[in-house]
Amino acid sequence: MSWSGFKKSMNRAGTTLLQKTGQIERTIDREFADEEAKYKTYEKECQVLQKDSKGFIDAMRAMTAAQARLADTIDVFYGAADKTSEGAMAAHAYKRAVEELDTGIGREMEAPYRQTIMEPLGKMNAYFPVVNEHITKRNKKLLDYDAARSRLNKLIAKPSEDPTKLPKAQQEHDDAKEVFDMLNEQLLRELPILLELRVPFFDPSFEAMIRMQCKFAEEGYEKLGAVQRYFTDSVRDDYAAGQLDAQVEGVLQEMRELSICGAS
Repeated sequence: MSWSGFKKSMNRAGTTLLQKTGQIERTIDREFADEEAKYKTYEKECQVLQKDSKGFIDAMRAMTAAQARLADTIDVFYGAADKTSEGAMAAHAYKRAVEELDTGIGREMEAPYRQTIMEPLGKMNAYFPVVNEHITKRNKKLLDYDAARSRLNKLIAKPSEDPTKLPKAQQEHDDAKEVFDMLNEQLLRELPILLELRVPFFDPSFEAMIRMQCKFAEEGYEKLGAVQRYFTDSVRDDYAAGQLDAQVEGVLQEMRELSICGAS
């Protein structure tokens, strides 16, 4: 930081302190405060959306990977008992189906998801530091304006013996006000436009997310639905009638009766 920059920072820090103690009047701009609050909410929402969108695709990958590991274990269970049984064939078909779903996440969903959702979110979030720099600059110029106005008002209230001080203070005031007004008006004009553009900007990403989720669900239903044909009609009927819980409880009771499972 240059000496002039350091001096300005110290002057602004002093102005802020004097405003807190009530010695310098603080400009209250409710219109800008409202627009800034809406912008900050939008910034926070976009950052959360980017984080959650990454979490979603990570969770999808984790789910299909875990499903593949489960299928592999089930295939081993049934294959070790009787490789020719309907259960073994169903387990093998299930393993093949979930492996295809797991592969499909990387091949058919991950790249389009990154291109249509993650990248647009990343580009939008990249604008916020730039906008925040403009807001910070505007706030610094507001401090300069408040300080210049305070100096001018003091000279008007108590004129100096030096006739050059008042015109100089007036010029400093006018210059500071002009710079502040320019930055303030720019932000008041463009912040609402930025927020209005969020819907048309995110529309394609939202549609793409819905389409990809629908495709994944449809493929999952199709592939896993095909596994059902390996089950007997009686199993499907028992499931529909809600009788599978009773069957499981019956098997558990047989296990409890084994001495190694605690039976005396």
